[in-house]
Amino acid sequence: MKDILDAIQSPDSSSADFANISLPESYRAVTVHKDETEMFAGLASRDKDPRKSLHLDDVPLPELGPGEALVAVMASSVNYNSVWTSIFEPVSTFGFLERYGRLSDLSKRHDLPYHIIGSDLAGVVLRTGPGVNSWKPGDEVVAHCLSVELESSDGHNDTMLDPEQRIWGFETNFGGLAEIALVKSNQLMPKPGHLSWEEAASPGLVNSTAYRQLVSRNGAGMKQGDNVLIWGASGGLGSYATQFALAGGANPICVVSSPEKADICRAMGADAVIDRNAEGYKFWKDEHTQDPKEWKRFGSKIRELTGGEDIDIVFEHPGRETFGASVYVTRKGGTITTCASTSGYMHEYDNRYLWMSLKRIIGSHFANYREAWEANRLIAKGKIHPTLSKVYSLEETGQAAYDVHRNLHQGKVGVLALAPQEGLGVRDPEMREKHIDAINRFRNI
Repeated sequence: MKDILDAIQSPDSSSADFANISLPESYRAVTVHKDETEMFAGLASRDKDPRKSLHLDDVPLPELGPGEALVAVMASSVNYNSVWTSIFEPVSTFGFLERYGRLSDLSKRHDLPYHIIGSDLAGVVLRTGPGVNSWKPGDEVVAHCLSVELESSDGHNDTMLDPEQRIWGFETNFGGLAEIALVKSNQLMPKPGHLSWEEAASPGLVNSTAYRQLVSRNGAGMKQGDNVLIWGASGGLGSYATQFALAGGANPICVVSSPEKADICRAMGADAVIDRNAEGYKFWKDEHTQDPKEWKRFGSKIRELTGGEDIDIVFEHPGRETFGASVYVTRKGGTITTCASTSGYMHEYDNRYLWMSLKRIIGSHFANYREAWEANRLIAKGKIHPTLSKVYSLEETGQAAYDVHRNLHQGKVGVLALAPQEGLGVRDPEMREKHIDAINRFRNI
């Protein structure tokens, strides 16, 4: 690993130098173990501790197949799917690996008694497999997390519809929370030159997810002037949705849970912010019964902030706790887009407010390659900025996942892999200087 890191840090290294480096037989990776899937049995979700289930193991280097690349991971980040994996909810990810392993002789590599997790990375290509022509050893890259086979016609209008669509590092093995990762070459995108390794690694999954859900024609197709309700607007997903709304001429109504998170939204440029804890909203009377009066009170607050207008688009991801309110406050003909259910996936809402008012619910899941590329391009152009708040070492990934699980974080939480310290990897300091305040926005609060 020392030779790889030396080559990455040397300004004189060529593609041939990287191609000639001997790869190690093994590398360090963050894993969950198949024989521990019942370790949290009987505990409430909140009490399940990723620090107990996530391990830093030495694992064998996987075989490189056609259309694939091995990437030296300089930095990665924690997403909520890493939390789900670590607490074995809603199901153990080993079921995903078993099913993938049955697909082909090559996919058998993924069905192992350990799962290397992580769906983001920034790093350097080490090797490419047969059929890879657009990338070469030494290329500095980020990776999006869509893994597809594309043997079915279903995926050729929108690759997210491929029957064999999977999320890398969640439904596949050899993810990004490691020193080396295995990806398909059509997951790779150029690393933004003005960002450090950890900054470049942090947008990936959430930035692309927010782009598809809010901007793309496959999602809400946001336009100028739209009122966009954004739940968790200072969090990993919501912080990008807020930026896309502002950059696209829409009006974000940011819902947060503390004054500190409200300040972050205002620092991004949002004017309309609702602190749901300060307002005391309780959308559920008990675990079985919602309170429509609270929906109405919430809607009245929104109208105060919009000059009497209702919501055009709801950016939904909390799920069960908020979904009834989301459907209610959306205007006639409006859209609720949902990409997750962090508070529970059995949603309940009053269908009268949907069908009578011609509202739409759109399911949105990650992004296709084109959408991910466009989202990354906006990062590279300095139109959208990382929301990195804190960085951990690979050894501390359990604590990083715990922070995300318990909502102790702002924005995104990064993890250094091969990078020995923060701040490395910047290739365009002039552009960086122009955007430094926005880049550090979540670090300075």
